[in-house]
Amino acid sequence: MTLLFTPIKIRDVEVRNRIWVSPMCMYSCEDQDGMPNDWHLVHLGARAIGGAGLVMAEATAVRPEGRITPWCTGIWNDEQMAAWKRVTAFIHAQGATSSIQLAHAGRKASTYRMQSGSGSVPISQGGWETISSTGEAFQGYAAPRELATDEVAQLALDFGTAARRAILAGFQSIEIHAAHGYLIHQFLSPLTNKRTDNYGGSLENRARLLLEIVSEVRAAVGSSIPVFVRFSATDYVEGGWDQQQTNQVASWCHEHGADLFDISSGGLVMGVKIPTGPGYQVPFAENLKTESHTQVGAVGQITSGKQAEEILQRGLVDVVLVGREFLRDPQFPLRAAHELGVDITWPVQYERGKFPTA
Repeated sequence: MTLLFTPIKIRDVEVRNRIWVSPMCMYSCEDQDGMPNDWHLVHLGARAIGGAGLVMAEATAVRPEGRITPWCTGIWNDEQMAAWKRVTAFIHAQGATSSIQLAHAGRKASTYRMQSGSGSVPISQGGWETISSTGEAFQGYAAPRELATDEVAQLALDFGTAARRAILAGFQSIEIHAAHGYLIHQFLSPLTNKRTDNYGGSLENRARLLLEIVSEVRAAVGSSIPVFVRFSATDYVEGGWDQQQTNQVASWCHEHGADLFDISSGGLVMGVKIPTGPGYQVPFAENLKTESHTQVGAVGQITSGKQAEEILQRGLVDVVLVGREFLRDPQFPLRAAHELGVDITWPVQYERGKFPTA
């Protein structure tokens, strides 16, 4: 059996294989109420039908003002929680594991989706005042309001409440979004955190919010549910967030109850040069595994079963998370299994479409 199609157990949850759907924003809440709808059911459900081991819902806001756009999903109220139940039930019925990425966009919130405009949405048109570790704007966006110390402490409670709702909605694992220049990343990086309170300055202080969130989420979901954290391993800027800081903070997160780290990169500032290519972010995950010995997930232009299997065979990554290839091909795992010569179970409705054997 290949590693790619070997189950993995994290806490009390066993995932059928190691091809996971990376969280991908759909910007499809047309009523701008954060409510998942038929689009989310079909989008996520199709990947479960297609053989993914774990299907992770997009960055979902823990507060209304935490949405990247007015069209993003939320889980800050019970109505949203109830709407997510239909999605998780379908994912489970296909044999896949469900997960949700909990997020707050910070100074990168209240923006237009690509097809609706660019930059920040004005308050007069349904936007809102954004908040951050800093009062400095992300390039091209409106300036945020710097959070007071007591407001920062409240954020961890919001993540805990959202995690509790997520479990009641049927999600079997939780990811905390600490990457891509969103709110937690804004606190982590010295480029966007020049605070003088106990949430700024030293690495311990800059990591304080994330560690408080991990603790609150772990307390909210109990001991049986896996908790993941997504990091950007580097800002690609001298003096910014980097691999060494990622490794250290991941170790602290593990001590506070996080189980696996999903390693991406960039997103905090504009104008940086990112050396893209097949598997370009995998070395960041491998470095973390080497230094911390925790479970890690790799991302970044993983487009074939052979490539994914080779990454896992090196022994420094536990799972692969796939984004764009799942947009191109919802049945990517079924194709990957054929490519690797592995016979896996197909949905009975699709069996007559199975690849012919040699």
